[in-house]
Amino acid sequence: MNGQRLNRLQFARSPYLLQHADNPVEWYEWGDAAFEKARSANLPVFLSIGYATCHWCHVMAHESFADEEVAALLNRHFVCIKVDREERPDIDDFYMAVSQVLTGSGGWPLNIFMTPDRRPFMAMTYLPKRGRGEMAGFMELLANIAALWRQRPDMIEKNCKGILEALGNISRPAQREGVEPEELSRKAMEQLAGIYDWELGGFGNAPKFPMPIYLSWLIEEGHRGNRQALKMALHTLSSIRSGGIWDQLEGGLHRYAVDRKWLVPHFEKMLYDQAQVALAALEAFQVGGDDFFLGMAEEIFSCVERDFASAEGGFCSALDADTEGVEGKFYVWDRQEVEECLGPDASLFCRFYDVTASGNFEGHAILNMPEGLQEFCEREGLDPARTEEVLARCRLVLLKRRETRVRPFRDNKVVTAWNGLMIAALARGGAVGGKPEYSERAARAAAFILEKLRRKDGRLLRSFLGGASDIPAFLEDYACLGFGLLELFEATLDKRWLDEALRLAEEALRLFRDPANGMFATIGLDAEQMPARFSLDHDGVTPSSMSLMLQVLARLSHTCERPDLADFAHQALDARLGPTEQQPLAHLGVLRALAMLEREPDVITFSGALGEQELSELLTVAKRRCLYNCVFRREPDPPEPAGVRVCGAGACHPAIRDAAGLEALLRRLATGG
Repeated sequence: MNGQRLNRLQFARSPYLLQHADNPVEWYEWGDAAFEKARSANLPVFLSIGYATCHWCHVMAHESFADEEVAALLNRHFVCIKVDREERPDIDDFYMAVSQVLTGSGGWPLNIFMTPDRRPFMAMTYLPKRGRGEMAGFMELLANIAALWRQRPDMIEKNCKGILEALGNISRPAQREGVEPEELSRKAMEQLAGIYDWELGGFGNAPKFPMPIYLSWLIEEGHRGNRQALKMALHTLSSIRSGGIWDQLEGGLHRYAVDRKWLVPHFEKMLYDQAQVALAALEAFQVGGDDFFLGMAEEIFSCVERDFASAEGGFCSALDADTEGVEGKFYVWDRQEVEECLGPDASLFCRFYDVTASGNFEGHAILNMPEGLQEFCEREGLDPARTEEVLARCRLVLLKRRETRVRPFRDNKVVTAWNGLMIAALARGGAVGGKPEYSERAARAAAFILEKLRRKDGRLLRSFLGGASDIPAFLEDYACLGFGLLELFEATLDKRWLDEALRLAEEALRLFRDPANGMFATIGLDAEQMPARFSLDHDGVTPSSMSLMLQVLARLSHTCERPDLADFAHQALDARLGPTEQQPLAHLGVLRALAMLEREPDVITFSGALGEQELSELLTVAKRRCLYNCVFRREPDPPEPAGVRVCGAGACHPAIRDAAGLEALLRRLATGG
């Protein structure tokens, strides 16, 4: 805050809204007061949606929303509303769909012009205050829309009707063509291969996003025998780990790379990226057994615990890209500073991590590894073990130096859905890596969410910041948390997590499922509704909430022997397979759900007391080897001695009491023995 008069957003809880509390714009939070004001004054609504760590949101805030001239136009001709997309994904999803209909694209800040009854008639993302070349200016646009509102209400009404009609068409399921699942997978693979960068890894040219949804699907295809798919995923993960998109000092990854080479990132760090890439790396380790990918996941866990952990037990949302108004300032280096910090070790470090006097980013250096340690040492004639020892020491020194800098802003909001993804990653990391501290951290986060983010009636809530929000959780929250709790059950065999996952699934069926057609909506039937109700089943930066919920239902159906849950999932799938047939690459989550429902899983049943060393060893082996198409169960108390029974392919094998015996059996079964 800069000391000037504060607007209504000073009373908000959201960090993003608080960033705009000193704007001269007379912002409202989303709610009846704003729309009643618009109705009574006969003014259009200007809705601006963003999030606290969004770079272009900051730019537009500085250029326009903090500007007195722009604010005067907005305040005179519009009722202005600010929304944090992370608190209200329902609002963001709906109006992002509007932007896609109107412009064919979307992004943040997402700015919508609408009527007092919440019907949109125009959408835009970032615009400068004044026009630049062919780009229109925000001031000019505001004046034009204000005139249009006064002079051509008929045109406004026509736009509103056309947009809502188009949105209705989006939610209307496409006709199924009866394409077999194997053919859909083949088409998706063909599409991925067509956009794959065979030289540098990743998909497309620039900007390059990690796309963990693609990676996890490719790894699963690789596990089924598609060597090319596995190669694509492992190559991409390796490229991310060696690139500037990866934080080479602390671990974890930035939002995306602006270039094809993974060198220059958009420096924002998001919790959901950390969770999903960690899961993909763990899957790569499970399929291929390469410790490199286990280490990659563990570096992410270290970063998350250091930078994202909340005092209450959950995980915060994001770290900003900017520090003191400069993107990446916290993360970049110049050669002189590195030499001052590292002394005689600086030359080796700079050669390995691409630190030069001229820099590789606006005169500074983004740490990255142009070649692997082995190749570097062979070229330089160095001992790899000794070299890694020196580099590790250097990283610690520079990390300590970096901690003296002004840190990026952290959005401390704890979002239920993204915590669910992180719980899943940590739980699996603890199980496959044999490190119970990760599973324990996942359990702590799960306990926090289940205790603090529920209403008295048990209804899950969306977020926590100094207390639980009053915003009901969305399908995304139920699906992601259910996924996390299932992974936590399989990592610990503690039945309370399975019971909670089942309770959430049953509540989701009641709140989000339309009994008439079996489809899931993203907004609960008990929550505020948007001007049009529609389902989103395509994947975005996180998995489609519908497809993830279907996967949760499929797993619970097998684990809890509840065929009714699979029936619900099948009904929803049948209603949405048309779009999947048309665009399989956009619906990989649906394809994964379909595979879970159509394949009879192997059943791994454990006995033994929780915490028993022998049981923990058996569980680690099983979790490493049993990645897809299997479910874990636990014998009810009183427990037998630690052991495991494997049933699959029409046969059940005798109980095994030792980890080596289980490893041998699972290897034999994997090779068809």
